[in-house]
Amino acid sequence: MDFLSGRRPSSFAGKAMIATSHPLATSAGLEILQTGGNAVDAALAAVAVQCVVDPLMTGLGGDCFALYAPAGGAVTALNGSGRAPAAASVAALKAAGLSDEIPQTSPHAVTIPGAVSAWCKLHEAHGSIPMAQIFARAIALAEDGYPVATRVAQDWSAAAALIAQDAGAAAVFLPGGVAPRAGDRHAQPLLADRLREIAAQGPAGFYEGETARSMVSYLRGLGGLHTEADFAAAKDGAEWVAPISARYRGYDIHECPPNGQGLAALLILRILEGYDLAAMSEADRIHVHAEATKLAYHHRDALLGDPAHCEGLAERLLSDEVVRVLRGRIDMQQAMPPALWDEPEHKDTVYLCVVDEKGNAISFINSIFHGFGSGRLDPVTGILFHSRGASFRLIEGHPNAIGPRKRPMHTIIPGIVTRNGSVVMPFGVMGGQYQAAGHAGFLSGVIDRDMTLQEAIDQPRSFAFGGKLDLEPGIPPEIRDALAARGHDIRVLDAPMGGAQAIRIGDSGILEGGSDSRKDGMALGY
Repeated sequence: MDFLSGRRPSSFAGKAMIATSHPLATSAGLEILQTGGNAVDAALAAVAVQCVVDPLMTGLGGDCFALYAPAGGAVTALNGSGRAPAAASVAALKAAGLSDEIPQTSPHAVTIPGAVSAWCKLHEAHGSIPMAQIFARAIALAEDGYPVATRVAQDWSAAAALIAQDAGAAAVFLPGGVAPRAGDRHAQPLLADRLREIAAQGPAGFYEGETARSMVSYLRGLGGLHTEADFAAAKDGAEWVAPISARYRGYDIHECPPNGQGLAALLILRILEGYDLAAMSEADRIHVHAEATKLAYHHRDALLGDPAHCEGLAERLLSDEVVRVLRGRIDMQQAMPPALWDEPEHKDTVYLCVVDEKGNAISFINSIFHGFGSGRLDPVTGILFHSRGASFRLIEGHPNAIGPRKRPMHTIIPGIVTRNGSVVMPFGVMGGQYQAAGHAGFLSGVIDRDMTLQEAIDQPRSFAFGGKLDLEPGIPPEIRDALAARGHDIRVLDAPMGGAQAIRIGDSGILEGGSDSRKDGMALGY
């Protein structure tokens, strides 16, 4: 470890650990673990805090996916993604004046939020302490205020123009007409009320009654198709589903099935397994990762959507025959022509993971899609709505075409690694479109190159998407030149790409945690 590099090492603990992208979320989850709560309790406490203190990345008005592995048990998946209103269809939206895409700020970008249903279902199945105790820290921070973290402040300021378009959002998130700076105190007292309602009433506190009535009234006032019946139907909308998995170098990598893009992550890994990545040069590694990403994302964009439209897709795409054909299309000396991506840009999410004293592990992701979601906030309830519906296509017959009560394709994907049936590591990589490519890149660093978790997280990132090969500035100029010589259209980023968290369970039971230095968070344990 080079202690002069400015990079931090992995964290280690002997009993339990939590890793999140915000220090107040990590401390809230750690407190729950230390006072007798389990991994699920800690994850819910952490995400509730992050909905308050990192409002541009996540919120009660968003969606959620989780992978849960009870100690000694099998991995299960929870799909907490919301559905379109029953009245939504391609024809209805085109009649409303939309043509090619659903804009981020459109009410039609707001599907019925699924996160609260997922939280409650997860707690009902595996929680061990009351919701009121789990939410206590988040409620206090929402009501009394919290200091704005450094990375949060930077991203908040960049989104000021979006926030200013909505009176409700501007009133909450632009106090005095400007975005808070790092260290400023900010409060969201209405969120404290919402969290109390959920703690007392369960999902009914969000999806029924006055809160739901107000959200529906607000969205319909913007031209939305939402109804109280849509919200009531979402109360029990989160679903336990079977995860999908693929083998990589002797490890089993588990992801949530479609409508999430975890399938793309597994397909990239399956393609990469045919190469000796540990022996490759950095330019070769970036090149083959880029080419595998292009192939996987091309199939993702053409085929992924609502689960009902993706039956059997994972088995087909991850088969040896398909992987062999796709791998054969990669030329190590020449980049493939860029695929014609026209998917909306997917940016903002929070990811966290927890391992408790008993060995229960959870991989948990919560998102409002774009920064500050749709930018639309109901001033009565304080709920900021996500923009996940912008991911839908307005193409009749497309698997991801909007339709009544359909779920859109999701970029948010938690992951869990197992070996011989035992959990090795919950992990996740934030960053919208980048997430599937990020999963593959991170795991290759850990498994192929024997990196510590923090080393693998901190490695300079690359991402082939939309006809460009995006590179973080840490990739040296000579490698950029070598990639450009192979035909890649290089774009050097001026901002960090994504964020990651992971906890690895060592053979002796010692926990190793990593949390991305691109964000404000940390991995802590005891």
